[in-house]
Amino acid sequence: MPLFLQHIEKDFRWGIWKVEESEADLLACFSDKAMYTDGLAKLKSPHRRIEWLAVRVLLKTLAGDEKRVNYYPNGRPFLEDGSYSLSISHTKGYVSVLLSSSQALVGIDIEQTGERVRKVAHKFVGPSEVISLYDNSDIWALLLHWSAKESMFKCLDTPEVDFISHLHIHPFQVQSSGTFQAHETRTPSAREYTVHYLLHPDFVLTYIG
Repeated sequence: MPLFLQHIEKDFRWGIWKVEESEADLLACFSDKAMYTDGLAKLKSPHRRIEWLAVRVLLKTLAGDEKRVNYYPNGRPFLEDGSYSLSISHTKGYVSVLLSSSQALVGIDIEQTGERVRKVAHKFVGPSEVISLYDNSDIWALLLHWSAKESMFKCLDTPEVDFISHLHIHPFQVQSSGTFQAHETRTPSAREYTVHYLLHPDFVLTYIG
């Protein structure tokens, strides 16, 4: 099965699943298939159904057993049994899951690589933020800024967040993996974040946990 990558520490764990299976193959991974019937019935797109199942197969792999995922009214996912805090992300061909037993709010984001990020950079890169080069390209830094702010947004769990005026990435030099600092100005807490990241030819991944 295509567990692409996983990282496990005492208080949190994350993984990436490369989605190559059929819907039937993914369903075969579960002992309690009826647990997924209602969720699948709400999804008409074959692609979305496979993606939805792949997330839950990865969740089972990381947690060690099958977990029911519910959603708050704002769309944030949570585990019905409360065993971990949960964050989910997906992009073309991959899904990612982050679990934490110590943090109430966590965030993970995975973004497909590609030139299209330049077309939307004005929506998430602030005028004071520094875009460094990696492999003679600004694409990686742009993707990391976008992805990191998606992860921050999930950690904030606050409405009406503007990615430019409320979420701020500190200057950093992009490497193949590492961390950088960020902060938010949407709430009175003005929280600071350490963003972990890695680059892959198909995607960038960021997480805060």
